[in-house]
Amino acid sequence: MAAGPVNTPPRPRRQLTDLRAKSTPADDPERLTTHSRTVHDRVDEIEQRIASVGLIATEPAFWPRIRRAGLLHDTGKIAEGFQRQVEPGGAVWGERHEVLSLAYIDLLATAAGWSPKDRLMVATLVATHHRPLHASSAGTFGKHPLAWDYNAQTEWEKVFGITPGPAPGQSIVQVPGFLHRELVAWLSGFLHTDPPAPPEEPVTLAQRARDLLELLLETWRRDVAEEDGLLAVLAQGALTLADHAGSAHQHLQTHLPLRPDYLDHLEYQPYPHQQQASATNGHLILISPTGSGKTEGGLAWAAGQLPAMPGLPRLVWTLPYRASLNAIRLRFVDTLVPAPDEEQADIGLLHGTVAQTLLAETLDDDCAPDPQQTPGDHARKARAQAAAMRLFTQRLRVATPHQLLAGAIAGPAYSSNLLEQANALFVLDELHAYEPDTFGRLCAAMRLWERLGSRFAVLSATLATAMTDIIEESVEQPVTIHRAPPGTSPVRHRLVLDDEPITAATSIQRLQGWLHQGHSVLVVVNTVADAQELFTQLADAAHAAHPDDPHAALLLHSRFTGRDRNAIENALLDRYPERPRTPRHGGLVVATQAVEVSLQLDFDRGAVQNAPVEAVAQRAGRVNRRGLHPDGAVEFRVHRTTTHLPYPAGAVDASWSALTTLADNGTATLTEQDIDTLLTHAYATDWGLQWAKDARHHRDAFAEQFLRFTDPFHDRSEYARTLTEQFDSVDVLHSEHAEEYERLLRDEDGDPLLATQLLIPLRAHQLKAYGSKLGQRDKRLKVHLINGLYDSTLGLRPPPPQETIL
Repeated sequence: MAAGPVNTPPRPRRQLTDLRAKSTPADDPERLTTHSRTVHDRVDEIEQRIASVGLIATEPAFWPRIRRAGLLHDTGKIAEGFQRQVEPGGAVWGERHEVLSLAYIDLLATAAGWSPKDRLMVATLVATHHRPLHASSAGTFGKHPLAWDYNAQTEWEKVFGITPGPAPGQSIVQVPGFLHRELVAWLSGFLHTDPPAPPEEPVTLAQRARDLLELLLETWRRDVAEEDGLLAVLAQGALTLADHAGSAHQHLQTHLPLRPDYLDHLEYQPYPHQQQASATNGHLILISPTGSGKTEGGLAWAAGQLPAMPGLPRLVWTLPYRASLNAIRLRFVDTLVPAPDEEQADIGLLHGTVAQTLLAETLDDDCAPDPQQTPGDHARKARAQAAAMRLFTQRLRVATPHQLLAGAIAGPAYSSNLLEQANALFVLDELHAYEPDTFGRLCAAMRLWERLGSRFAVLSATLATAMTDIIEESVEQPVTIHRAPPGTSPVRHRLVLDDEPITAATSIQRLQGWLHQGHSVLVVVNTVADAQELFTQLADAAHAAHPDDPHAALLLHSRFTGRDRNAIENALLDRYPERPRTPRHGGLVVATQAVEVSLQLDFDRGAVQNAPVEAVAQRAGRVNRRGLHPDGAVEFRVHRTTTHLPYPAGAVDASWSALTTLADNGTATLTEQDIDTLLTHAYATDWGLQWAKDARHHRDAFAEQFLRFTDPFHDRSEYARTLTEQFDSVDVLHSEHAEEYERLLRDEDGDPLLATQLLIPLRAHQLKAYGSKLGQRDKRLKVHLINGLYDSTLGLRPPPPQETIL
């Protein structure tokens, strides 16, 4: 006998308070009304921080629209398909809740008397808080745009009205009338308006959603005015930030670890240039010798800006090398002021491009359940989401330029980064260290920051006039330039030029002699391969001079994992602090340019390979840093190189020419005045003139390609790929660390951001040499896997033939 139809028991009638916004926590998931109210309130916190500044101040409706969008952004989750989806073991619905949310915007906009532009902009923010509207001209490299999923072929009433079930009589009414009326009444009360009156001719929710989405698609299909597009992206950033902060149950911090009277609390009498920085109103360029309190000058400038700025400005401190980020963060943690309920200052830090990607993925739309995920997976993601959101909630953050420039990509994954650059203070530390392409892009960003009501300070011990000229011409507001007065730094070095390579036998013997005499010796070379070779040759001498001391010889370069690099930096800072701190230790440090910025180190002797003038000066700044060595000026030896790599040949040649000219003039020192002379000489060469031309070209090209938001709601994910390729930098994972990386990503007690500490920065064009290539990533781990030799002492070894790139 054939089996008869199975009678499925009817589902219990849902109430408004039963509607879920999330699938987690499984035992008591967050309710739709709770999440909507939370996101609405988070917008208030974001407005308190950003205020109405710059371009935002030109649109009085900016924040009210975002608050409305925050309340309405998830109303489409009322759909029965969505509610079944977020139940434990629920089947994927397959539709976008934000599209159905448009129906409630249309319904309430009429009742509340919103202007057509208010209706359009609120609808735009809600529709795009997870996905773009349109594909880019090059197609799409990210998620499907809404235009692909909802178009003339969409059967709207089946999608959002009555959806046919698997058998006759099992149709699903997506929005029951009684539940719809409850939600509309709740929303109307929250908006302080009467519920909408019934229309003369019935209009279904599906029809309202369709008509409003069609309006959005048509409006944003065409290019719009640049300022309108930028305002729209900023508003999108505010909504996505509020949504993510609400989901992670994180409040934006109001405490800034920087005292407004910062300069008054220094342990020494402030230098004149620090006092000038503190008194400067607006953009600043501060040029002062290494060891003369340049960092404190930057903090004094930031503290001095606060009284004149609205809201709660954020302070972002950038450095050129990732190897320097953790050191400056720890310095701020130790010296700045914690919140009343905390023991240490809370400073944000995000390493690398993969970390940025993990951040975006952690904060991504989590509405669709993954059938493979366990309750432990949900708990892990919740913890990771909370940790990720702290990077946005913190008011002081350490970053690289890539992380700032990535905000220009816009789109739901990046627009919050862009919004956070409004009403902010940017300190660009050691700006001289960038290639002309990155320098130019940052100058373009300065102009954008100015439009967003932000201010910047550039700090450097070695900033050529060519650079200051480009900065000044890139912005509209005045840029104040302060230089430390002559004599700020005592004579610290006896400059010796050496035609012999630093790897020559005589050079090795001299370094070994210094070590046997008990000196602390810094050796800086230009490539990882040279650093590893020299370290191997000299480490025994260092250990012989300091038996049983595990840190008698240390190697630092860019090809360590973040975890190992942090351990090396901590050992360096503990062993070689600035004088007059004691005790003093002899020993060896071999490094690449990773040692040049942020690390407050002090050595007795220094030997370095010739490099661009700025790099040579920064290397000198780690030797007899404050001029307090008992011998007075100490030897600083610059060796001629046999190859210019990884620097441009012109930069290295210009440096040697300038150094030789200085020595020929009888100058055996390397004071700040001598460094200015070297910079003037180098940037007057053909190479220097071309450098300035290239920087201007890259500034203008970046502004044209990335900073024109005329199509803000087209898919811009290809911009992320383009930007990464232009930076020629990628984070890689050594195959030996893959198991631990996956555990940190997947396990219940794991942490995706902690997993990024296992990554190694590498030039993109080097991937092939290590068994990978650009565009080829491990699909499961979503990162480039490489082979080769790696250990925590030498780092990643160069594959044969030897690499000559940092």
